[in-house]
Amino acid sequence: MSLTLLELVESNKGITMQSHWSTVLRRGAILTATAALLFATSACGDSDDATSASESSSKASEATFPRTVDHAMGRTEILARPKRVVALDMTFVDAALALRAEVVGFTTPAGSGDKLPSYFGDDARTYAPDARPVGTLSEPGLEKIAALKPDLILSAKVRHEKLYKQLSAIAPTVFSENTGAGWQGNLELVGRSLGREDTARERLAAFTTRARAIGDNVRRARGKNPEVSVVRFVDGPTRVYKEDTYIGVVVNALGFAMPAAATGTGFNTEISDEEIKKMDADDIFISTYADKDGLSKQTREKFAANPLWKQLKGAVHEVNDTTWMSAVGLYGADSVLDDIARVYRVRDARQ
Repeated sequence: MSLTLLELVESNKGITMQSHWSTVLRRGAILTATAALLFATSACGDSDDATSASESSSKASEATFPRTVDHAMGRTEILARPKRVVALDMTFVDAALALRAEVVGFTTPAGSGDKLPSYFGDDARTYAPDARPVGTLSEPGLEKIAALKPDLILSAKVRHEKLYKQLSAIAPTVFSENTGAGWQGNLELVGRSLGREDTARERLAAFTTRARAIGDNVRRARGKNPEVSVVRFVDGPTRVYKEDTYIGVVVNALGFAMPAAATGTGFNTEISDEEIKKMDADDIFISTYADKDGLSKQTREKFAANPLWKQLKGAVHEVNDTTWMSAVGLYGADSVLDDIARVYRVRDARQ
């Protein structure tokens, strides 16, 4: 409106007062008609405008700091968007990288080396190029953490409850209740801590869509929904994993059926080599934990030597223990989907 009036004044310099006001009235009528048309159009599009405004408000709110985050240990105030993250469990390294945050420190499972797992791919090189180990998962080094000058520390109550006060004295600290089956909720918690809630929801929605697509591809290829079991050999009782586990969530996202030993809650069903039939299914996915004494491998060999092993009706598939059992996050879950697509020889549905 102001620009139009300015042009109107400029265009009438040097003309007579009568023609000036004639022009003003004529253009005023045009402007009035135009305004009425715009008002009508605006009235028709009120709902669209409101939606657009709501989306803008949501994005603005996502980036707003300071903010207070509710979590398993209470409430933590975060003054500005974190730029240096220390993650004391690999599930939080996973979440931070997925949300494009810089990871400067991490813990490692005993005996796993001092580098981030290869399944993080290029994102580790992009968002954690200088990340350093700060101790093992069971014994994080507080001095090493402090030396990295983080502005956010992430972990779980089940992991480091006793260290919470000391960690909070170093930097704002946010804990989930647990890891495992709650890995998707943990990603959302990290999203709130980083001011990237929308990104967290988008990443989870993309995973769900991809898992459903691969599951559908498998069902079309097989002509039925397969029943699958996931078995892990460890330096202790052998486990058939249930629905309320990290890998159980992935299997459920695919929509696959599971045998009785794998359904319900309770983390896993422990079986001996005399109970091999409990792991039977159309497809049996097996991983072996790489313990330093090789006990897991010995148990695997004991099972395979039992005559009951040859009575299994399902096909046995060896899979990577790290991505299927230890990853507990989005990158690991996507790696599992890659394996499923390969085993069943269907499209991997990656975008």
